[in-house]
Amino acid sequence: MNKRRLKKAFKRLKNLPRGRYLFYYLTNKMREAYYRFSNSTLVAYPSTVMLELNNHCNLRCTTCPREYDFGKSMDKGYLKVDEAKKIIDEIWMYLDSVGLTGMGETFLSKDIEEIVDYIKGKNNGIIISLSTNAVLPGFIEKAAKLIKKVDTIQVSIDGLDDVYESIRINAKFPMLHNNLKQLTDMCTNTDTVIMLNMVVTKENYIQLDKMVEYASQNKIKYVNFALFNLAAVTDIDVDYYKFYSSPEFLHEWEKLQLAIRKFPDVEVSTWDHKSKNEFQKCKFPWGHFYICWDGHAVPCCAKPFPKELNFGNVFNSGVLNTLNSKSFQAFRKLWYKNKPHQFCKKCHYLLLEPFE
Repeated sequence: MNKRRLKKAFKRLKNLPRGRYLFYYLTNKMREAYYRFSNSTLVAYPSTVMLELNNHCNLRCTTCPREYDFGKSMDKGYLKVDEAKKIIDEIWMYLDSVGLTGMGETFLSKDIEEIVDYIKGKNNGIIISLSTNAVLPGFIEKAAKLIKKVDTIQVSIDGLDDVYESIRINAKFPMLHNNLKQLTDMCTNTDTVIMLNMVVTKENYIQLDKMVEYASQNKIKYVNFALFNLAAVTDIDVDYYKFYSSPEFLHEWEKLQLAIRKFPDVEVSTWDHKSKNEFQKCKFPWGHFYICWDGHAVPCCAKPFPKELNFGNVFNSGVLNTLNSKSFQAFRKLWYKNKPHQFCKKCHYLLLEPFE
């Protein structure tokens, strides 16, 4: 567990639910452990969820599934405040964390502050994270209202300067840089931290070490490097994954390790690149459940398109009933057999070769 997550864990422990709600919380933890120990296909109330506030965006990034066939055919909309509150009302006493993120730009949701306040009003110890491209017009004014209320603001960056602009279409790096400087200043001496998130591709991998240096220069403590997941990217063949074990990539990976040692003020997280990839490596059937803006529960954040596969709608059946629907349990049965569903075709959890 890295320092950022350890800090969150301590905060959560200090602010657990009180009274009878603590009993509900602990009982749910024991139920969760029992289900896993007994190899059940049932799950307890979720300790963490991803709530998609919307699936609209001001950018057209080459790494984003919404720019390919699945994304182009999806229905678009916004999570209504009353519907968000309905979800929170059912599960808040069991939650450790909430991610306000999804296929859209989080700050396009006009009700984000009200939703954050509602979660905090239920229990101030629930960890709230959100993601953003940080280049929406008026971003700083919107973000300022959430400083001290949310725990992590994850900023998608995917490169520096011209490389950034070639991937994050319609964005300008000088605007991002300026917004990051202001955001960093606003978060100083608060419990809100900034994390840069870079999806590593053939276009930007030569900037792995430079991204760590950039974070250090701009007093940003956390950087995460993520894989380019092709599960919903229809235009690119799975042979792309071979790139991550190529001599060229591994050379830049070594430079990244040097940068991590050179800039110890930046905590870097990456994907698990050492262990064998298989369906049972995926944790999404069991936790960090993704609820779309229209209430559908989908398998994961890499391909959150209800028309392709969903397990029911939480607005109709409730959260727990949806997570334990027959279709979701059937999906978990495949997990136990280590036989991936057709939906998971092209996912890096299945196809990426590990490297040391």
